This record gives sequence, C-alpha cells and structure tokens, in this order.
Amino acid sequence: MKLTAQQYHNLMRVFSALYLFFLPGNPLIAGNRPDVRTGLDVLEAESFARLKGRHIGLITNRTGIDRVGKSNIEVFLKAPDFKLVALFSPEHGLWSNVDRKVISSVDAATGLPIFSLYGETRRPTPEMLQGIDLLIFDIQDVGVRFYTYITTMAYAMEEAAKAGIRFMVLDRPNPINGIDVEGPVLDPGRLSFTGYFSLPVRHGMTVGELAELFNQENKLGVDLEVVRMQGWDRSYWFDDFDLPWVNPSPNIRSLRQATLYPAIGLLESANLSVGRGTEMPFEVVGAPWINANRLSRLLNKIPGAKLQASHFTPLADRYEGKRCHGVKIEVTDRTRFRAVACGLEMARALCQLYPTRFQSEKLVNLIGTQDVVKLIREKRPGPEIYNAYRPRLEEFLTLRAKYLTY
Repeated sequence: MKLTAQQYHNLMRVFSALYLFFLPGNPLIAGNRPDVRTGLDVLEAESFARLKGRHIGLITNRTGIDRVGKSNIEVFLKAPDFKLVALFSPEHGLWSNVDRKVISSVDAATGLPIFSLYGETRRPTPEMLQGIDLLIFDIQDVGVRFYTYITTMAYAMEEAAKAGIRFMVLDRPNPINGIDVEGPVLDPGRLSFTGYFSLPVRHGMTVGELAELFNQENKLGVDLEVVRMQGWDRSYWFDDFDLPWVNPSPNIRSLRQATLYPAIGLLESANLSVGRGTEMPFEVVGAPWINANRLSRLLNKIPGAKLQASHFTPLADRYEGKRCHGVKIEVTDRTRFRAVACGLEMARALCQLYPTRFQSEKLVNLIGTQDVVKLIREKRPGPEIYNAYRPRLEEFLTLRAKYLTY
C-alpha cells in the first residue's frame, strides 16, 4: 500500500513514541529527565573553539540562555579568543517585554550597541554590520509560521550573504514538538514579515532546520553553520526536559499558551480579542458581541480539549476596557489536540453564528490562503476544509523531510 506524505508522517510519529517508551532506561520510564543541550550549551562544552578569532554580532533576546540559566551575552563576554562587538534584538526587544516598535540603544551593563531589528529597519544595515565577521542567531522560537523571530533570522541571513559575513544558528528545541505539522500552507504571493516562506501554520521544525531550508530553497548563498543540539528528540515537548522556560514574548508566558498559540493566534487578524491585556493571553478568544454559551456549545467536541464559556475584560489591546464573551480553551490531551484544526473550527463556528459581524475576510492574513478562508466563510465542514489544503501540506512534508536533522 502506498502511503501519502501525511500518513507516513503520522506513522513515524507513532513509531517515535513507541521507541521512546520502550527504550531500556529511557527517561520516560526510568523517571530521569532527558539531558537536552542547546547549541549554546554545545558551544560552551567545546570551549567556544568554533568562534576563535571572530568578531561577533549576536541576534538574541532574553531566551538566549544556557542550561543553567546564564545569558549568552554573559557567557560570550567571559569567553576568550573572540570578541562580541554588537547585539541585535528582534520584535519585543532584547528583554522580550515590549509590544511596540523598539529603538536601537546601548546596553548599560556591557556598553555594547543594541541594534533593533523591529524599529526603523527589520534587517541589519551595512552600518550595523561593520566590524562583524560572524553573525550568530540564538533565540527560542515557538514553532509557528507567523511568529516573527524566524523571519528576523532569514532577513539577517540575506544581509549576511550580501556582506560576505558567516552566519551561525545555535539550535534550540521546537517547544511544541518537532513531529506535528498542521494547517494551510502560506500562498507564495502572501509572503511578509509574518510569513517569510510557504510554511504551514505549525511547521514542526527547529530554527536550525529552518535556516538550512531557507538557505537552500531561497538560494540565499550565506555561509551557514548550525550548531546542533544534543539529546533532543523530535517527540519532546518543552516540559519533557529540564531546560529553563523563559517567556519568548510578552504574551507567550507558558508552554500551555505556546501550545494554544497556533489555534487562537490564527484568529488574531479578525475583530476578536485573543486575551492580550489579560492574565490568559492565547487561552481565551472573545468579543463584546459574542454569546459565550452559544459559541461554547458549538465547540464542545474538539478532540483533546475542553472549551468553556468565558467572560473577560482586556486591560490593553483590542476591546480595551470592554467586557468580552467567548471561550477559554483547556488542553486535556495534547497528543490528540490539533491546534490549527481547533482554530479553523472556531472560525467556522463564528461564521455560522455571526456571518455579518465577524470579520472573517481578515483571517487570510494569518491562515495564509484565500481558498481556505472562502470555505470557512461558506461554513463547509472541517474535513472538506482539510482536504482543500492537504495537497500543499503533503508537498511541504516532502520538502521538509530533506532538512530534518534530528
């Protein structure tokens, strides 16, 4: 029997889970935690030999820590034989705590320039790159196409290629696992800062794997080196090992919220609150005009999750100070929960209940393809929507397989 790419992907997921479970002495049975080391940890263990003699620009934020919680900036400055000359910050700034444009500045602790890549420019300029012969990217991603750190990485790779500067990625885990791949693939004509490449919503790759894909498929021509992790398995979620969790952005404050981000974040372009300005960002979705009980009744059969009526008042962002009504999602079984399918089902339910009030036409910004949005607006059943984007998803799975290194 010939398997489709999706069927093969699902089969490999089962085999990987069985392998981990029955492996003699494996951490899931023995009670020990996997010893996962990021690219930064690997560099430290090698005494930074790969960086000898280099003048380095570091693209990072507060997630760039080692396994004991030290920042990459701190460990780089204490290491011999190379020089850290500049810092570059992505969206949300160097400390991952800003929800607006960020200006370039000087780090008070070190005196290093901090060049913002989410301010006047989203790319390193030739002036910013002066005196640098190696750009290093070390940021924790969340595994979703429209999370902008991977675009910042790709833009920096493009500029490094133009300047003849080497580029290094210190790889880190995909926190919502590296197996599950979900959702519509971005149309090539819709590339933007929230969609650098035609990826599905949930790509199931690490930043290092994505860097190699971008470099090869977009023919960037950058001299790229990925410092691979040790001990990471594709089936791991971030809480399967003991690396410290650091909020990658102001509204992703836990693995729970990262798990729900592909579902609720998918809806953010429309006229909905996704919980920004509350204690539950990306755990709730609502608006003043929604009947919470009606919506929750329509959504009570999402596999692996419980959706309950919720009422909340955002203190910032959309509907600031206004009472919103909607649903709160609790993941009860993350092995069964499919975040993107949940998000699409929520969109379909809102179209059914509020065909004129819900600004469903705006969903295309993050769903990424007009064909799928059209079917949602027509309130077509979930399987029909999935079958519409499945061919391109299977094409991506085939492409992705070339770049998987774990």
